[in-house]
Amino acid sequence: MAEIKTLDPKNNIIIIGANQHNLKNISVAIPRNKFVVITGLSGSGKSSLAFDTLYAEGQRKYVESLSSYARQFMGKITKPKVDQIKGISPAIAIEQKINITNPRSTVGTKSEIYAYLKLLFARIGKTYSPITGKEIKKHKIIDVTNYIKKFKIGAKLMLISPILFKSNENKEKIIKSLVIKGFAKVYIDNRIIKISELKNFNFKKIDLLIERILNKKDNKYFERINDSIELAFYEGNGSCKIIDIENPSNEKLFSNFMNDGNNTYLTPSLHLFNFNNPYGACNKCQGYGETIGIDPDLVIPNKALSIYDEAILPWRGALGKKYYKTLLNNAINFNFPIHKPFYKLNESQIQILWEGNVYFKGLNHFFSKIESKIYKIQNRVLLSRYRGKTICEKCKGGRLRKEAEYVKINNKSIIDLVNLPVSDLIKFFANLNLKSYELEISKRLIDEIKNRLSYLDNVGLEYLTLNRKSNTLSGGESQRINIAASLGSSLIGSIYILDEPSIGLHSMDNKKLIEILIKLKNMGNTVVVVEHDEDIIRSADLIIDMGEKAGSKGGDVIAYGSLNDICKTKSLTAQYLKGLKTIPIPIKKNRNDKFILIKGARENNLKNINVKIPLNCLTIISGVSGSGKSTLVKKILYPALLRKLDVYSEKPGQFDSIEGDFNSIKNIEYVTQNPIGRSSRSNPVTYIKAYDDIRKLFANQNLSKIRDYKPKHFSFNVIGGRCENCLGEGTISIEMQFMADIILECDECQGKKFKNEIIEIQYNGYSIDKILKMTINKAIKFFKKHGELRISNKLIPLKNVGLGYILLGQSSSTLSGGEAQRIKLASFLAKGITKKKTLFIFDEPTTGLHFHDIKKLLKSFSSLISIGHTILVVEHNLDLIKCADHIIELGPFGGNKGGYIIAEGTPENISKNKKSNTGKFLKNKLIY
Repeated sequence: MAEIKTLDPKNNIIIIGANQHNLKNISVAIPRNKFVVITGLSGSGKSSLAFDTLYAEGQRKYVESLSSYARQFMGKITKPKVDQIKGISPAIAIEQKINITNPRSTVGTKSEIYAYLKLLFARIGKTYSPITGKEIKKHKIIDVTNYIKKFKIGAKLMLISPILFKSNENKEKIIKSLVIKGFAKVYIDNRIIKISELKNFNFKKIDLLIERILNKKDNKYFERINDSIELAFYEGNGSCKIIDIENPSNEKLFSNFMNDGNNTYLTPSLHLFNFNNPYGACNKCQGYGETIGIDPDLVIPNKALSIYDEAILPWRGALGKKYYKTLLNNAINFNFPIHKPFYKLNESQIQILWEGNVYFKGLNHFFSKIESKIYKIQNRVLLSRYRGKTICEKCKGGRLRKEAEYVKINNKSIIDLVNLPVSDLIKFFANLNLKSYELEISKRLIDEIKNRLSYLDNVGLEYLTLNRKSNTLSGGESQRINIAASLGSSLIGSIYILDEPSIGLHSMDNKKLIEILIKLKNMGNTVVVVEHDEDIIRSADLIIDMGEKAGSKGGDVIAYGSLNDICKTKSLTAQYLKGLKTIPIPIKKNRNDKFILIKGARENNLKNINVKIPLNCLTIISGVSGSGKSTLVKKILYPALLRKLDVYSEKPGQFDSIEGDFNSIKNIEYVTQNPIGRSSRSNPVTYIKAYDDIRKLFANQNLSKIRDYKPKHFSFNVIGGRCENCLGEGTISIEMQFMADIILECDECQGKKFKNEIIEIQYNGYSIDKILKMTINKAIKFFKKHGELRISNKLIPLKNVGLGYILLGQSSSTLSGGEAQRIKLASFLAKGITKKKTLFIFDEPTTGLHFHDIKKLLKSFSSLISIGHTILVVEHNLDLIKCADHIIELGPFGGNKGGYIIAEGTPENISKNKKSNTGKFLKNKLIY
């Protein structure tokens, strides 16, 4: 402690006496402008140190430095339990976050690139007529003057203001007002007429003569003409004309309102390109890009069928037979391939099916006819079958009003750009051809866009488009967009705190990520990473190893220093890094002749592949990010199998058929990293259904029977037993007007959540609140000792997945995504004893797991497989991949360059396959 206190805060961030959560009064120094990795077992206190202490105090100090007026608009941050932190800078956290469900959120908005694109188009975008393709300009006085100067010297011209009249206006009164202003003549039917001679006022518009011009080389003359042009714009309500007297047909219209003579266009502005603003959003879909209408995927559900094989579902019935026959009989007349599978038809052929032609009436006509007789019950039923979310017909998924498409930079509209992959966008901005004044206006914007695009590229997301919805991204993709957005800000002198940035990243892309982190450090920032990935740990300048174990047995710094320093210690991390401890590879592989076969998978970027998944074994889907793993598993396999189990909650993506031994699967579970509950009241013991037994146990105590207490009285969610002062929360939040809310322990129940009379009920010396504050490990021993095997058996799976350190009543809001996923796994392990064979699907279950924790996870998987269940995992972690029974690798790259099966088989087969990206890194792990 004394040594740390003597360090210079200018060169170090000094943490003294950290007690947040399970931290045991630790003191540690983090050198500035270094790449620091905090590692250790799950639950050892890594996040408590990095996020709940370092980040929280950095944010709090920053907010407290602002004025009281500014603080009322800022987030409210509670002071962490730490004696002192010296030398701290503003902190930026990139945490593990589950995908956004907001349908308006896109890759462009999430990465902040779209904000710069909007501004770029508002500043230098040029408007082009959709009819002529010519540029539409908002004219200025200088444009009119330059036009006049193009005529030969001595040319006679007229400066005219076109004046339009509304039908209800008093024209005679308006014309008299022009006379009062000093105007004398108008130009009608190629003739100049005195206003005083006008007798017939049955005209909709007149051309007011402002001045006759004689083109000559005289700057003073043009200074006066400029005043006349300004007057012409004013009287013409933003428009004026120059007419050649010698050739009256030669006239040129100038407008302040982006006018081409026939149409008026909107002036490019920031709001025009904002689909979250009513001004810029498409008025049909309100900026969502989708509407409720006839869903093409429901109309043609099996795209492997041809038109001849009745691919169009609504035309199979009596109402559509006539349409179907007309199409088949006339297809030869317009060369339509009725025997070709639907998915092989080109866009123009599909368009013909919907719009029809002179030979037959298409699907649009069919549905319009059905809708015209919506009063018939059978028509309403038919329409309901085919309604769903579909791409907006008006904006074609672009989200913006049509006028936004007219504004272009280098012949590309903003809608064109957001639908390009990041790799193509980088090329577009690299080859951008701008005039000097445009470049001067937009240089900083373009630099920001290039910078942020390069970060997306460097974290392996070059295949994404900016218009891609955030809620369609995988967990790894979402995490890395957060990284790219934060790193793109390029701040200097800050602390960047990242939570496992390697999530969802293939070993092939790890090198790029490490380069980004080092680059960020070299810019003058302190980079603190909570991580378990071996490559990232080995690349760090400083490693802080937390432990020794998890929960109450963790919270200490057990190793500190460089890689060499860490390897000299006896910590678990050091033993795995040195190879003294390893995750053993199963000598015997699980083999089974039963399988599930998906044929013709072609959703998103999948290239019509056939995927065979063996049952009753551990199968891993691997491949670089964006290769199609999540599409295959989440969009096709999972919903397709649900339908086989008569569950129609999700619509599958495009594939031909699914075959196999479905009798071997009676259930399917998709285990995500979403929180285990929606509120802070949810906790592990309620999730695994053990709390019901604990409440019954307390209700059966003699004092409970005397007082007539039922199990409900021992719930902190129900009126009766909970403390009504804090409503069972244990804490009370006091709102401060200009400062962070103060969270105080409830003074009535002292944080116990229950009434005092409920606390008086004890089971073997423990009240209900003390039971909830037990760790899983302690609770298992306690209930076993007292013969409550029903409760202890429900808790054992939590211990088996490495969660013995968490508290029974720990709030779900304090659990990481990896912990939430393992609690779900534990609940399934508890159910797994049943004969109902299940296919478990896991999405990166190694998130948040130390090498030692992965070993426990594999034991849990083995126990499920041993009783007949099947496990399918989407994963990049090589320690888990090497233990698989079967591997399916997609690739070779992401986006359009992915979607193929490039390798499949055992880990040994994959390591020998030269096409495999995973195999190159797997070789070093296959040591028995």
